[in-house]
This record gives sequence, structure tokens and C-alpha cells, in this order.
Amino acid sequence: MIQVNNLTKQYAGVKVLDIENFTINKGESFGLVGNNGAGKTTFFRLILDLIRASSGTVLINYEAVNKSISWKMITGSYLDQRFLIDYLTPEEYFEFLSNVHGLSKGDLEKFYSDFATFFNDEILGKKKYIRDLSKGNQQKVGIAAALMTKPELLILDEPFNGLDPSTQIRLKNILNEKKNDPNVTVLVSSHDLKHVTDVCGRIAVLDKGRIIHDITTSKDTLVELENYFAV
Repeated sequence: MIQVNNLTKQYAGVKVLDIENFTINKGESFGLVGNNGAGKTTFFRLILDLIRASSGTVLINYEAVNKSISWKMITGSYLDQRFLIDYLTPEEYFEFLSNVHGLSKGDLEKFYSDFATFFNDEILGKKKYIRDLSKGNQQKVGIAAALMTKPELLILDEPFNGLDPSTQIRLKNILNEKKNDPNVTVLVSSHDLKHVTDVCGRIAVLDKGRIIHDITTSKDTLVELENYFAV
């Protein structure tokens, strides 16, 4: 699904990401963990072709992301509030995305129904612009928008940030459903080691731009990660 070849990113001569060869297979639920400044968001932004690599390539389905747009049709992503059009209401934003992706009115209504519990009566019908919602509710809008088209590739950067406990549990349930779908590949970064071990079958540790551990999740993984970061 995703192949990384000799990928680097530098800012002002400082190398912030350096990944030689790395593959994320179709159907994997992949977690990325690391301290602040480890390069997690940079890695995701390179995968999504939001920034240009200093060297190397990222391929999705064997096509370089900077030379093709076909991968965009199967990808849903949410990295931060900059992904939102915050001068729209949530309904206007979802309707805009629905039109962009060619969804029907019925598809949009089903989306609202499917995410009613996730929204918890805090998003729709409030007559508020997205910019006037709380950070947690903005996060809900962004995550739901990423899932709207039922993408084959889902990329979420720190999705649990700002969510209340009930919504965190609901999001984990959604991600675990995706985890069990062999046709869906999920990439999640998180500072919360418990959350990422709960929803990901494979976890990589990024440290100073390099992947230094690549772990298949087991009952011992959380303790292994806690021990690593406790040093």
C-alpha cells in the first residue's frame, strides 16, 4: 500500500526525517509514536504530499504521491484544524465535501445517521461556524470528514487530542472496526501509548526522524513502549 524509499526532509540544513526503506501493507492498522519533534507529523505530511521531500519517494499503490493524484481518491485524512474550512458550519462543510466526492443526498443523510453517536448532539444543528466550536468538536468534524467517503487509506495525526473520554472510546471503536477490515489501511499517530496499542496491530517508534523500533502489537507491547519512553 505505502512504500517509502530513502525518504529525507531537511529544514535549514537540519535533517528532521530520515527513513531508508519502509513498507505499510494493505489492511494494516499502523501506529506511529514518538516524542515531540520526532518527525511524526512531517512523515504524514510527506505521505500526503503536503510538503516536498528533500530526497527519496513515497509511493501509494506503486505510484509516487508527487506525480499522481489517483491515490487521493482512496484516501481520507485529518492532521489538524488547517484541514477544515472553518468559516462554514459543519453542515455546510459536510455538504461541500459530499459534492466534491459525488455523494448523493441519501449518502449524506446516512453519514449523519452513522455518526450521530460520535457527534453526541454537539455538532449538527447548532448554527455555529466550525471556528466557533470547541477544539474537541472541531476535532470531531475533521475526523468524521476523513471517514465520510469510507476511504481505503485513512491517516489521522493525534486524533484523540481534545476529545472527551466518551468520544475517545467511540473513536477507538470506529478504528477497531477498520482494523478488522482487510481492505482498509489505517495510519494513526498518538502520544497516548494506550490508545495506539488498543487500535493498531503494528507500531513503529520514531526517534529524531528515524524509525528505531517496528513492533507487532501483543499483550506486552504497551509495557515495552512505556519502558522505552521511561528511560
